[in-house]
Amino acid sequence: MSDQKINPGTESGKKIIKGAAILGIAGIIVKVIGAVFRIPVANLIGDTGMSYYSYAYAIYGTLLVLATSGMPVAISRLVAEKIALGQYKNAHKIYHISAAIMAVVGGTGFLICYFGSDMIATKMGNPDAAYALRAISPAIFLVSLLAAHRGFFQGRQNMNPSALSEVTEQLVRAIVGISLAFALVSKGFHHAAAGAAFGATAGSFVALILMLVILFFNQPVFKRKILAHDPYVDSTKVIIKKIILIAVPIVIGAEIMPIMNLIDATLIINRLTAGGMGIEKAKSLYGLFTGFVIPIIGLPQIFTAAVAGSLVPAISGKFQTKHFEETRSNIRLGLRTTMIMAFPSAFGIIALAEPILKTLYFNQEQAVNDAINTLMLLGVGVVFLALSQTTAGILQAINKQTRPVRNLAIGAVFKIVLTYTLVGIKTIGINGAAIATMTAYTIAFVLNFRDIKKTTGVKIDFTATFAKPAIASIIMAVVSRLVWALANPFIGSKIATAVAIILGGVTYFVAIIMVRAIKVEEIESFPRLKKLSKIMRKFGA
Repeated sequence: MSDQKINPGTESGKKIIKGAAILGIAGIIVKVIGAVFRIPVANLIGDTGMSYYSYAYAIYGTLLVLATSGMPVAISRLVAEKIALGQYKNAHKIYHISAAIMAVVGGTGFLICYFGSDMIATKMGNPDAAYALRAISPAIFLVSLLAAHRGFFQGRQNMNPSALSEVTEQLVRAIVGISLAFALVSKGFHHAAAGAAFGATAGSFVALILMLVILFFNQPVFKRKILAHDPYVDSTKVIIKKIILIAVPIVIGAEIMPIMNLIDATLIINRLTAGGMGIEKAKSLYGLFTGFVIPIIGLPQIFTAAVAGSLVPAISGKFQTKHFEETRSNIRLGLRTTMIMAFPSAFGIIALAEPILKTLYFNQEQAVNDAINTLMLLGVGVVFLALSQTTAGILQAINKQTRPVRNLAIGAVFKIVLTYTLVGIKTIGINGAAIATMTAYTIAFVLNFRDIKKTTGVKIDFTATFAKPAIASIIMAVVSRLVWALANPFIGSKIATAVAIILGGVTYFVAIIMVRAIKVEEIESFPRLKKLSKIMRKFGA
């Protein structure tokens, strides 16, 4: 197999694509539910209420990342490595120790967040956010335990439990959060924001119960595997050391951007007012950036997170057993899959920024007008954000977990400098925060890929990986914008936007086949996709 050929027909390649597909579909459902949650809440409490929610979520997110970010990757990678060596008993010991660690770490995070909510919110300059922070704090403990279980199943390259629990978590979160927000809005936006935030606690509780039930019914299979394979186990001390060596650098790296978001919470408002803007307007723009724009940009991340989640166990197992050519093949497949997902997301956001915002936030006309340019700018950054996430996952899988930390830290320094400089310029304003964020992820990706190439010697086909998905996405974007422009006067913006997105998706599917971004031979390697391969041949692929 040459370095330029990508072979998803291998068992490892199939697991990557299948795992990414399962997590990706779950992610789409989660984001749709999340939109159903955020849209009525944002329309109900407006940008001021969303600033309370966003402040609390930024603080919660920082503590949550500290508690959970490194452990799923560490568990997934170590479990995959031990299973590759036939050490199933060892893999289960890793899971049990990890779950105990997560209970302690998550419990500590909950106590800090709950009992320190007033002090933290006051120090952040938004005391009313304390209500939402207390409401969401139990989720830190619950999600920490969830992370341990999800990492275990992902290490076994079984993405179904993670996908099912994620959908359940988000569904319960939306139902409870919306219900409480509407019930409490009469008491003030800070109480309504707290009600919305409590949805995360309720959702994570139900998802954890579901995951424990799945684990219980899988016990007979686990026991058979353990009895049939190598009984060797590492000592508890050795396992904890391995977990720490993998998890701590990832935690540090994962904390960088949430910490930057916390800095943004203070820096953006201060710099906007320094540029001559009133404090209320500055708070409003910050609320738009975090509550309106960032959630839309977060949609493509579900695909790249799914790819990264599938790559880590697939690559680490091959890397551990010194199958280096298959390791390189999986890296190429992961990057190409990421671009096939990221490019249409980026160009679609750019082309339909205005109608998307107007459709989602129909009660916030002025806010939408203020957010359009910012959303378009961040749309450009979607590609680099996706690449930085996938390349970070690859480095974690090949035992280079400290590299993404360093690289993202370098990008974060540029983000701080650019945010401070650009946001304070009156003619740029809040758009400076978007430019700074985009720059940070671009730098992180470039440095990550340099390290991957240096370690593995992988060679990437630029045309197949980048050019073809980009061409197909440009075609899609043009069609989508034209459809919306032509349909809008007759059927209204909301329906026209939905039609444009649907036809844009169909156009992209046809375009990637026509430019051979996806080859029919690759589809035929998956028995369940035989019908799709026949359709592709009709298009001349």
